[in-house]
Amino acid sequence: MHHNPIDIRNLNYEYPDGTQALKAINLSIKATERVALVGANGSGKSTLLLHFNGLLIPQTGSIVVGELTMEPQNLKAIRNFVGLVFQNPDDQLFMPTVWEDVTFGPLNQGVKGHELEHRAAAAMKAVCLDPSHYGPRNANNLSGGEKKRVAIAGVLAMQPQVLILDEPSAQLDPRCRRELIHLLDSLPLTQLIATHDLDLALELCDRTVVLSEGSIVFDGPTERILGDSQLLERHALELPLSYSRPYCQLDHAPAV
Repeated sequence: MHHNPIDIRNLNYEYPDGTQALKAINLSIKATERVALVGANGSGKSTLLLHFNGLLIPQTGSIVVGELTMEPQNLKAIRNFVGLVFQNPDDQLFMPTVWEDVTFGPLNQGVKGHELEHRAAAAMKAVCLDPSHYGPRNANNLSGGEKKRVAIAGVLAMQPQVLILDEPSAQLDPRCRRELIHLLDSLPLTQLIATHDLDLALELCDRTVVLSEGSIVFDGPTERILGDSQLLERHALELPLSYSRPYCQLDHAPAV
């Protein structure tokens, strides 16, 4: 793995309506780092994520992935290097069966035969999906959490070096969320996790980047930012539940 797989310098992005979505973003992510990207709705998180594998190209500034600059001629190699899991799995799943969804990426990489079957089966098992049960099914008939796991499996089957996840715990029940945390914790991949689930960020990521109105306003230790209620409040965020006083706790225990 490249020692410094993502490097962004002075990235700016403006939408056609004139909205400045990203402002002078500077961000470097080292190999095997797990970094949380947090911010209120509209802060620019999703726009930034779409730049990591070339779905959006920098208008000004630069992005280097591995040793490749983000330019049209490098997009195929960059998309093999960086796997992106969308927030809404329906944006990612489109084949007739789950097996075909999971094998779509590796097939386009040129993987065939036993290696293709091994990659797909291993990726599905990694996200707690039995290939024999889920493989023949149509993703449209799955729950939201099951769809999310299929989407992650499809990216893992491509064996990227960097994994980008947009709200990975959305639509997951508590058990599936716990399994997802264990999965992400076990993967020897560089990870950038955009999330409103600050407890997930606290468990998985030593480093957190806070976006506000298109700018990075904090980049440092996760415990420091997620324990700072005033800073979080200034940027429309709240303390993780694990840092909050239990809502059911009583000031005085009832008399027995």
